Amino acid sequence: MKLLNRLLESRLWALVIKEINQILKNKQLIFLLLFPPTVQLLVFGFALNPDVQNLKLGIVDYANTNTSRELVSAFTENRIFIAKYYGISQESLGEQVQEGQVTAGLVIPPDFDRDLRQGQTAEVQVLIDGVDANTAGIASGYIRQIVNQYSRQLGPPIGSSQSGRARPSQSPLIEPQVKFLYNPGLVSSWFFVPGVLATVLLLTSTLVSSATVVREKDTGTLEQLLMTPAAGWEILLAKVVPLFVLLMGDVILALSVGRLVFGVPFRGNFLFFLVISSLYVFVGIGIGILLATISRSQQQAQLTSFFINLPLIQLSGALAPIDSMPLAFQYLSLLNPLRHFVAIARGVLLKGIGFGVLWPNVLALSIFAVVLLTVSMNRFRAQLS
Repeated sequence: MKLLNRLLESRLWALVIKEINQILKNKQLIFLLLFPPTVQLLVFGFALNPDVQNLKLGIVDYANTNTSRELVSAFTENRIFIAKYYGISQESLGEQVQEGQVTAGLVIPPDFDRDLRQGQTAEVQVLIDGVDANTAGIASGYIRQIVNQYSRQLGPPIGSSQSGRARPSQSPLIEPQVKFLYNPGLVSSWFFVPGVLATVLLLTSTLVSSATVVREKDTGTLEQLLMTPAAGWEILLAKVVPLFVLLMGDVILALSVGRLVFGVPFRGNFLFFLVISSLYVFVGIGIGILLATISRSQQQAQLTSFFINLPLIQLSGALAPIDSMPLAFQYLSLLNPLRHFVAIARGVLLKGIGFGVLWPNVLALSIFAVVLLTVSMNRFRAQLS
């Protein structure tokens, strides 16, 4: 009790009380300490889902019989796969996989029922988008389990046939022929490297650009710049151009490391990818300058950047598949520029697709770049004036 009284009467306790009062008076700091962790906890809890579900399935049923339709129902009844596309040819199904409209494609041959009636193994072809190696591997396992379970429900046990002829004891009733597209070896780094590239570019561009502008405020050199005969747009352009050049150098460096160290292929158009990367760099710079205009110090700019960037990363599909997220988060991710650049990077590098397929992502990224740069520049010029 005496120790407690001595502590309450000490100078240390008085200093602690003073600091607590200062923190409580700083409403902005309290907001940053309470609101961002709560939002990030909710985003992380919903977005980081290790379960693979709601996979988009494309179907081409050449047989079009009751048995084949029952097989399709077996795929979709447990919500692991959701039928998103019914095609008339295997070529159109392959295009759907290439464009990312479906994750897996099921092709049922026209002689499916005949093979089953004759006691022969009926083969079905499965096309899986192998860009996300983890999801592709899990999807392949699910497909084999579903096919095997359906085979056991089809009446005659393995080793016999409906025609009375003996079947080889180890011969399955239905055999899925699985083919992984764009990443046949299911190399995980091919999926993660483009996502990490996009994430690093976002973090670097926002942090460096915001720090560059806020540092001028902290050191007082911004007032000195105002005394020069340079116009406001010249001051801002002089800050943006060197950052843009350095960040585009980071893009080249990252591509080189991905190719030489991890063996990530580059199947698309290099010039197209550089143009899209420049748009994305401008998005990051726009976010950074906007953060600098609403922050009073470098510490506050870093905390705000941390609050904004982490949810953007989690909702981008760079680390976890978007299809496994709640539906509301999937729609929310459409407002995320990082998601669109990740889709473009993986499409160009791994699939070799171009503007004809990726134009919605390119359009969204262009809108983000124009809006963010316009808003951030106007706020910066308003502060200069």
